[in-house]
Amino acid sequence: MILHLDLDCFFASAERINNKKLLNIPIAVGGRSNLNIFDNKKQNRVMSNIKGAFTSSILSTNENKNFDEYFRDDTGKIRGIVTTSSYEARAYGVKTAMSVSEAIRLCPSLTVIAPNYPLYHELSHKLRVLLEKELPSVEQYSIDEFFTDASGWIKDEDIFEFAIKLKNKIYDDLGLPISIGIAKTKWIAKLATTDSKPSGVKLIKPHEVDDYIKDKPIAEFSGIGKAYQERLTKYNIKTLGDIKKYKDLFYSWQKPGIQLYNRVCAVDNEELSHTTDKKSIGLGRTFDPINNRDEIRRRISILCRHLSFIGMKNDLYAMTFALKIRYEYGSKVKDNISSNRNFSESLLKKSIIELFDKIDIHKTHSIIQINITLSNFTKDKCTTLDIFSYEEDNKQKELSNSMQKLRSKFGIDIIKNANEM
Repeated sequence: MILHLDLDCFFASAERINNKKLLNIPIAVGGRSNLNIFDNKKQNRVMSNIKGAFTSSILSTNENKNFDEYFRDDTGKIRGIVTTSSYEARAYGVKTAMSVSEAIRLCPSLTVIAPNYPLYHELSHKLRVLLEKELPSVEQYSIDEFFTDASGWIKDEDIFEFAIKLKNKIYDDLGLPISIGIAKTKWIAKLATTDSKPSGVKLIKPHEVDDYIKDKPIAEFSGIGKAYQERLTKYNIKTLGDIKKYKDLFYSWQKPGIQLYNRVCAVDNEELSHTTDKKSIGLGRTFDPINNRDEIRRRISILCRHLSFIGMKNDLYAMTFALKIRYEYGSKVKDNISSNRNFSESLLKKSIIELFDKIDIHKTHSIIQINITLSNFTKDKCTTLDIFSYEEDNKQKELSNSMQKLRSKFGIDIIKNANEM
């Protein structure tokens, strides 16, 4: 049987572990675009110990920051959105992605906390270690979700009792409430978890699947987003039970339709995924409108420094660089460039700034967002194929390696280029 485990109100639950005053009251963890990356002063940042394509690698801590320090800007305006809310807060209508100011309006007694991402990643890592000791196969699906396969390890007739004991052990050892769904397939197990909340266990036996999905709204199934919901509604498909009736239709949609149909009907037999390889790594920030292009280039250089550090830390040397910028009034531009030269921080900065100068078509418009992505990785420190850049690339590669060692030991802000100041 497959178990899907989902931590309940994870960030909020994590904050309660060491602060019992937060128990049984409405609380929320909020978030803001982390702009201190652009500050000149050294920041407290750590590398995540979670290996996976879904997770950020460099984490900033906001521990001990009070509400005003984190959520109020220089004008006194409350900024940020809710990333997690407790069940007590949800009773007032507080939801994820809601603005912090609206959440406080709905719940005046709400305690809003600045995020402490290193803590959340540490707890997530500890949970994975615990699960790997209890079960032979574990897939980390997100920072607060896991799939485990107990087939051949725990008898089907004992799986519910095992899940109860596992849930209690996680709470006793880590202080984290968790909900567990159990089924023969991954996606029915994940669906069952929604019915096990909060802090419960829900088992769907193979012969119960048809009856279980019969009246379930399509919106509750993982992978059926708003666009897909609209598409299905045109065929008068409103429940998961309706999907089962339209096999020919879904199979006519080729791979995506076949995959969805099989998952809903629990005939997919998908195994757990254990890959942690990153196909790309990216970093971006949203900020108040900036018209000064020199300031934008400075911020690009800083983002490149961080991305270079992350890539080299994981022995990933990108050959394709992409840049996307968003202007104040909604228009966006993006482009990418491929390189056959040795990857280095210097090459990345030079390439992305040149790309920016090329695609910045609205030069009188202010910019509110920058996103940089690295992809097409090689794990080899390849020799440049550009004979005219061979000597320079080797120098830059050695320099990048030296800076990497210093930053790994003393922090990523220990060495900065002059154009970042």
